[in-house]
Amino acid sequence: MKIAYLDCFSGISGDMLVGSLIDAGLDFEILENEIKKLGLESVEIKADKIVKQNIASTSFSVLYEDQKHHRHLQDLNALVGNASVDEDIKIKAREVFLKIATAEAKIHNMPLDKVHFHEIGAVDTIVDVVAALTGFKILGVEKVVCSGLNVGSGFVTFSHGKFPVPAPATAEILKGVPVYSTDSKGELVTPTGAAIITAVADRFGNMPSINVESIGYGAGTKDFEHPNVLRVYLGQMVDEPSENMIDVIETNIDDMNPQWFDHVIDRLYGEGALEVFMTNIQMKKNRPGVKLTILADLVNKDRLLKIVFRETTSIGVRIRRESREILDRLTETIDSPYGKVNVKITLYEGEQVNRKAEYDDLKRLAAENNLPVKKIASEIDNILKS
Repeated sequence: MKIAYLDCFSGISGDMLVGSLIDAGLDFEILENEIKKLGLESVEIKADKIVKQNIASTSFSVLYEDQKHHRHLQDLNALVGNASVDEDIKIKAREVFLKIATAEAKIHNMPLDKVHFHEIGAVDTIVDVVAALTGFKILGVEKVVCSGLNVGSGFVTFSHGKFPVPAPATAEILKGVPVYSTDSKGELVTPTGAAIITAVADRFGNMPSINVESIGYGAGTKDFEHPNVLRVYLGQMVDEPSENMIDVIETNIDDMNPQWFDHVIDRLYGEGALEVFMTNIQMKKNRPGVKLTILADLVNKDRLLKIVFRETTSIGVRIRRESREILDRLTETIDSPYGKVNVKITLYEGEQVNRKAEYDDLKRLAAENNLPVKKIASEIDNILKS
């Protein structure tokens, strides 16, 4: 699988992303022909090889005459919709535009259709969005993984006033994304960059195992004490996570209020744990303890570790990767004298091996009919056997 990993140690903007893809091997002439399909008059794109803090990189820019009017969401959607670019590019571009419009509407407390775009309305930003999406497609990228985003520090001044970095719209778009701040003074993540990456990234986190084929550096317009570039790795994914591989996370705890385990387990399930269970153990100094075990998809490991270390008294965990075999599962809904109930069916090599009612449905029907759960379960079992 072709994968792109974005190393955003200096943030991300639309032009930096496109520049990094060109630097990594994206054919500029092919990209240029695709951008012409937007039908924007007197618009040209340009890619220059430059050096930022001794790092050779590519600067991407858009050349056009000044625009004298604002654009609204419907204008951008119409512009892309009428273009002759591929349909999947249109759909994803609309998603990016909507992300920014929604953030602006919330920040300024106005209807979505009343938002006019200072940044996204500019031709260069529209081109950045379509160029980035098109670049991933031309390069054959099937999966995008992104590092945490360095948002910078200090203040940014724009038409609505002076605000701390990240700008309000950017902060809104980045909800749920790992971000951090350094002492670099300035805005490192733009609203357009934030919207593109949150639309295309399959996940955020550490760099996965990649057989690297090329590396590209996209130059930003500002200069800092560090190279203001976005680095992209392109290559084939190694040991791609599958549903048959899981991480087993374990920790022994003997000094935590047992009342807290209920909250911890709820948080772990909320962040995607496949299973959480506790085993009573005897620890050193003859203290009774608990072994907390978490089964997790490979992509969820980091989020679950954060909960363990923040919410428990654990100072270390054990992690091992294991394979598993999973039966195929189907769900059907059947009628019973007490109401509808969902039934889980498990199959092995296409043959049904188990068929049982969902416990939550049994509990619900028992409450609705003021009957014992065991009576409901027994009668529905008879229906399943018939």
